[in-house]
Amino acid sequence: MTSPTKTSTTPAQAGDQSAISRGKMRLALLALSIGGFGIGLTEFVIAGLLTEVAGDLGVGISVAGHLVGAYALAVVPGALIITPFLMQRPPKYALVLLLAFFVLGNILSAWAPNYEIMFTGRIIAALAHGGYFGIGAVLASSLVPKNKRASAVAALFAGLTIANVLGVPAGAFVGQQLGWRMVFWTISVIGVLALAGLIALVPKTRPEQDQLPIAQQFRALGRPQVLVSLLTTAMVFGGMFGVFTYIEPLLRDVTGYPAGAIPWLLVLFGAGLFLGNVVGGRAADKNADNAVLTLSILLPIVISILGAVAGMPIPMGVMLFLLGLVGFATVPGLQARVLRHAKGAATLASATNIAAFNLGNTVGVSLAGAAIAAGYGLRSPAITGAGLTVIGLILIVAARIAAGRKDTKET
Repeated sequence: MTSPTKTSTTPAQAGDQSAISRGKMRLALLALSIGGFGIGLTEFVIAGLLTEVAGDLGVGISVAGHLVGAYALAVVPGALIITPFLMQRPPKYALVLLLAFFVLGNILSAWAPNYEIMFTGRIIAALAHGGYFGIGAVLASSLVPKNKRASAVAALFAGLTIANVLGVPAGAFVGQQLGWRMVFWTISVIGVLALAGLIALVPKTRPEQDQLPIAQQFRALGRPQVLVSLLTTAMVFGGMFGVFTYIEPLLRDVTGYPAGAIPWLLVLFGAGLFLGNVVGGRAADKNADNAVLTLSILLPIVISILGAVAGMPIPMGVMLFLLGLVGFATVPGLQARVLRHAKGAATLASATNIAAFNLGNTVGVSLAGAAIAAGYGLRSPAITGAGLTVIGLILIVAARIAAGRKDTKET
C-alpha cells in the first residue's frame, strides 16, 4: 500500500532538487509565499471591509458579499482554462504572467466608481488564483525531498495565513481610517513587489515531466479518489468560508463588539490560520488521510459551537481562533491527497483543487447570504457552514472505506 504522502518524483523534480541549494530553496519558497500573501489579501480582506464597501457602493450587505463569492467562482475558469495553457511553460514564467492579471484586477478594483466595475476587477484578479497556487504547489514540491512536500505546500500557503494574521486586520484598520480603496491600491503595490520577487528569487525549472496528454489529464480528474478529494475540499472549505465572510457584521451586531475591535479579532482568526497551516503541513507529511479525516470531524463541531456562543464576547474570540486553526489545517492534507492520486496530471489537479476551494467558497457564501436574506439572522451562516462540512466528512469517510476495500482485494 502506498504511503499517504508519497508522490512520484519526475526526472525534472529530481534534477531541480540537486541543482538548488537549501538557501536558494528557502528564498524561492519565500518569493512564492509573497505572491500568496498578495492573493490571499485580495480574497480575504474584503470580509473585514464589507460594511464600508457596501455603504460606499450603495448596495446591501448580502449583495456586497457577492464580491467575495464572485471572486471565488472566477477562480474556477482561471484554473481549468488558463492553467492548461501554461503547464507547458517554465513555472516561473507562468507565475509571472498570472501575477500580472492579479495586479490589473486590483488596480481596477481600487479605482472602481461603482459596484459593476468593482465586480469586474474582482473577477480579473481571481483569474490568477487557481493557476498561481496550482502551479506554485507543484513547483514548491519539486524543490524539496519527498517527505517535506506537504510542508513545502504549506510554505506556499503561508502567504495566505500571513495575509490573515497581519494583512486583513491591517486592511480593516486602513479601510476604516483612509477608506477601503486605499487597501486595494496597497494590494496592487504588493502585487508589483511579488512580481519582482518571483523574477529575482524563483529558479527557472522545467515544466512538470511525464504529463499525460491534456485530454487524459482532464479524465484523471474523474478518478474516484481524485474526485472525492476535490468535492471534500469544496465542502470543507466552503463551510468555513461561508461563516468567515459574514463574521464582521456578526461580531458587530450579535456579539456586540465595536468597529474598532474588529481588526484585533481578525488577528485572532489569522493567528489560528497561521498555526493551522503549520500544524496541518506537519500532520499531512506524516499521514495526509488521517489528518484530513480528523480535521473534517473537528470543523463542523467548531462551527456549531461558534454559532451557539456568538452572543458571548470572550468565547466568541476563542472560537474565532479555532475556526481559523482547524479550517486552514485541512489545506496541506487536502492538497497532498489530490497530488498523490492524480499522477500524470499533478499541475492541473493541483490547480483544480484550488478551484474546488473557491467553488466551495461560492457555495458557502451563497448559502449563508441566502439564509441571512431569508431572515434567519447573522447566526445562520454557522448552520449552513456546519452542514457543508458534514457533507465533506461523509465524503472522506466513504473514500477511506472504498480505498480499504480496494487494498483488501489487491492483497
